[in-house]
Amino acid sequence: MATNASERTEIDDRRALAERIAKTAGAKARGFLLKPHRLETAQKSSTQDLVSIADRTTEAYLRKAIQKHFPDDGIVGEEAGSTHGTSGYIWVIDPIDGTMAFLVGQPNWSVSIAVLKKAEPVVGVVYAPVLRELYVGQADGGATLNGRSLSINHDWTIRSTTIGYGGTERADPIEVGTFVTRLYQEGGVLFRVGSGALMLAYVAANRLAGYYDPTLYCWDCLAGVALIREAGGLAEFAGDLTKPGPIWAGNQGVFEHLKRLSA
Repeated sequence: MATNASERTEIDDRRALAERIAKTAGAKARGFLLKPHRLETAQKSSTQDLVSIADRTTEAYLRKAIQKHFPDDGIVGEEAGSTHGTSGYIWVIDPIDGTMAFLVGQPNWSVSIAVLKKAEPVVGVVYAPVLRELYVGQADGGATLNGRSLSINHDWTIRSTTIGYGGTERADPIEVGTFVTRLYQEGGVLFRVGSGALMLAYVAANRLAGYYDPTLYCWDCLAGVALIREAGGLAEFAGDLTKPGPIWAGNQGVFEHLKRLSA
């Protein structure tokens, strides 16, 4: 996405804030793990889809910080819905992507923050607090992991290393089985952790060859979309800010194969 000097400054400022508040949000969420008796949880759509007081508290912090610095920006969040803005910028936030992993003590959960301009992600920040990894992508600015530049391996195929998969209990079992069968028939192997945002970041970092999820929400993936695109890969999300949809990501060859295998 080409930007002029004024837009570049606006995006720079939002990226800097996103980095800062992602780290603080991660520390706040991690603090709840020190007192697990405080982790009140509630079921959302299923027994695998939970929300905790850590999610709600951390999202409230993110919203307050964004509204303080950019009061005219819109915000879309997993737990507290949407607020409309007038600036043309929209923040899409997930305070704890991978709540189940978070609650059971796995390290693979993350804070995910995307900033959209004209419906396109221009900033993507994914922070994994336990792993101490900060992934940052910015339009026309590249992608980094803890400051180190990231670049997609364009020679990889679906057989080069594992393929991230995000299907949850919401996915159709027949479609899941069909995709897995097709992938394994062609020499691919699945990888899955509880955070879609983190798996997308792993694609940008060449830890996974690609990623596919049949039903993902915008707050789970738009930061990752920015990361992968800025690392030189392809990422397509077929949902929008109000409804979930499938996502495919990888280098061009892997991307095309994942679309074919999931058709």
